[in-house]
Amino acid sequence: MFALPGSAMDVLGNMEGDNVLNLSRMNLETVALEDISEEKKNEIHQLLLTHNRFTVFPQNIAYLRNLLFLDISSNGLTHICDQILKLTKLKTLIAKNNRMDEFSLPKDFGKMSLEVVNLSGNRFEEVPFQLLELQRLKSLSLGGNRLKTIPPEIENLTSLELLYLGGNGILSIPPELANLQYLSYLGLCDNRIQGLPPQLAQLNSLRSLSLHNNLLTYLPQEILNLVHLQELSLRGNPLVVRFIRDLIYNPPSLLELAGRIVKSRNIRYTHNDMPRNLVSYLDSASKCPNPKCAGVYFDSRVRHIKFVDFCGKYRLPLMHYLCSPQCYSPCSSNSQSDCDSDDELNIPQHQMQKVLLG
Repeated sequence: MFALPGSAMDVLGNMEGDNVLNLSRMNLETVALEDISEEKKNEIHQLLLTHNRFTVFPQNIAYLRNLLFLDISSNGLTHICDQILKLTKLKTLIAKNNRMDEFSLPKDFGKMSLEVVNLSGNRFEEVPFQLLELQRLKSLSLGGNRLKTIPPEIENLTSLELLYLGGNGILSIPPELANLQYLSYLGLCDNRIQGLPPQLAQLNSLRSLSLHNNLLTYLPQEILNLVHLQELSLRGNPLVVRFIRDLIYNPPSLLELAGRIVKSRNIRYTHNDMPRNLVSYLDSASKCPNPKCAGVYFDSRVRHIKFVDFCGKYRLPLMHYLCSPQCYSPCSSNSQSDCDSDDELNIPQHQMQKVLLG
């Protein structure tokens, strides 16, 4: 068993190049830094403490005022004390595979200048409010925790470029997530997400979207607007393992049947012809998206999964509504198509480069 460093020489003996102090895999419970000269302390920019026996944050680390990078992963860490706040230059904190939860961070943790935080493999049931206050944060990883929700306040992380929340129990995505204008990677795999908010189309910088092993049965058509998306991972979702068409359909009422006739035959009407509520009802008609159908619908509609060709290789199911189960294009008897023309959906030229379906 490696002896615990008890002197400055023991610690400095583990100095590596590029101002790195590596004390990983040494069965440590404490770190002795008090006797190191200020000059030597100031030279340490990276500290590696992985695979030791720390249960609380080592207070002595606060002596390393120029520390930029700290990895204290794979310990038994349950709490980070206020001493970390003295590391005013710290940019990267990696504390994976510990025992921390939403009560483990100092109250003022959000005032730090951190740009990268990785707390994956812990016991967080909620995203700590302190993380949502890190204005300079560019990368946040909270995978493999116990999260059920993504707080709407995630939109406060305006500098965020990478967000990884895979391996939790997340059920839905808040539309506020779409306000992260610099987000280029979004990892939401291995959760229980059933649908995507159409607002995600506002993520103009998004290049990689990881959604495998969720409960998705369709993708909103708005996803076509993610013109910079290069990788979309969808394997392990119902939309991939069993392409579906939901034929649960309530027959139209007499009111709707009459309204459909008025609209499909272009019969003119005014407020002088009928009560105002009927005029409003007729004005609310939606046109059937099938290009071979001139019909409309009001309340009675059938949810339909439309398969769209993205790059000549893959057909992705996008959801839209038809006026009836019989309203399928005669151009194909295949359940995977209703013409599926690029012109019909006006698919942008910059299409996805990589779609992972299996």
